[in-house]
Amino acid sequence: MPSAKKLLDQPFSSNTFKLIWQASIIGLTIGIVVSIFRLLIDHSISLLYILYPYLRHHLILLIPYIISILLVVFLLGKIIKYNPKNLSGSGIPQLQAMLTKQNQMPWFQILWRKFIGCLLAMAPGLFLGREGPCIQMGAMIAQGYSQNLYRASDNDAATLIYAGIAAGLSAAVSAPLAGVFFLFEEITHSFKSKIITAALAAATCSDLVTILFFGTKPCLYLPITHNLPVTSYWSLILVGMAAGILAYVYQWSLLNSRWLFSKLKVIPTIYHSIIPMVLIIPIGLIYPHSLGGSHMLIDIIFHNPKIVQVEELGNLTWLLIPIIFAIIRFIFSMLSSTSSVPGGIFMPTMVLGALLGLIAATILIHLGLIPPNTYTNIIVVSMTAYLAACLHAPITAIILLTEMIGTVEQVLPMIITVFIAYIVLSTLGGKPLYTAIRKQMNFK
Repeated sequence: MPSAKKLLDQPFSSNTFKLIWQASIIGLTIGIVVSIFRLLIDHSISLLYILYPYLRHHLILLIPYIISILLVVFLLGKIIKYNPKNLSGSGIPQLQAMLTKQNQMPWFQILWRKFIGCLLAMAPGLFLGREGPCIQMGAMIAQGYSQNLYRASDNDAATLIYAGIAAGLSAAVSAPLAGVFFLFEEITHSFKSKIITAALAAATCSDLVTILFFGTKPCLYLPITHNLPVTSYWSLILVGMAAGILAYVYQWSLLNSRWLFSKLKVIPTIYHSIIPMVLIIPIGLIYPHSLGGSHMLIDIIFHNPKIVQVEELGNLTWLLIPIIFAIIRFIFSMLSSTSSVPGGIFMPTMVLGALLGLIAATILIHLGLIPPNTYTNIIVVSMTAYLAACLHAPITAIILLTEMIGTVEQVLPMIITVFIAYIVLSTLGGKPLYTAIRKQMNFK
């Protein structure tokens, strides 16, 4: 029988402490950069809530506004012209390709261009999320540290980039555990203790910084006051099936929209953003709170099940309003996500899931199948199931929503609904979305 000396490592021979320290510094830096990024986006979207009602009553001012939008399109095109393949979209498929030696990204050029490019794309209100870009920026910051400051070996550099990925998502939505599990579900597809500790250290430190900027309140605080009765759990099967079917429609539409935009030669690729930028102006004039990612719309859906009675839409029925919102959000999410602009799909997908939950809850309540005070439960589980199915990342979705909404009481309903949606999507032929996009991009 071997002794302890032969079974254990020599004292101070492990580099785990060094990696944790390095990852922590990276996490703090990512937290600062992403927090500033979040503040700028939040203020720009809030400005739209003031600007569009003013434009609606002073239509002559639409002319200079459209000119300013065209200028934004021009500037955005010049920024992404440097490397459209790595600067468009969320950046996650590009990271997958980089970590499998199929792609290279100069960290500083991608970092500042992604930062400015995302601000230019999101400030006019395109239906884009900040999560994917924050993940890519986090990875670029980690790459910069590992190459220029730490002079890390290839293995340690990869570990630090993994940590940067986790920290990027953690800072984007104040959800450190979700950042770590996203790393394993979407990037590494394996659990290694060295990567776990480095990723958790970076994610924790980045989240600590966001707390200093935004406080301890969960990123998407949705207080649920009632639990779904056990006798109503059968309704979760219906919600899960609907989420799985519509998630497949989302994957199919997104991949085909990317294919269609690649065939659009009349407009140069770097200026494809002109299409959603111009078409979204009428949406802002009608209902500006629907613009952006959008945290605001989810909050409105959650606290007002009829959304908002929009006078310009006329006397619509109790079900037609959320259906119209869902169709508009779906179409413009496709246009925004596939028109060669920097931006993610996390939050737009969650909004679609919330609208699906609102539609399902409204139907179930009107048929007397679930208690009226549990519509919020259906909205939350629908968001989780739809996100999990669209991304093909069930554990990440459950943990992410649990951390973002600030409650653990809905975990079991979430698991049930996610499980059903995941099975339905897989049966229909759905795949991990970021991997499918990476293959579509033809990295060599």
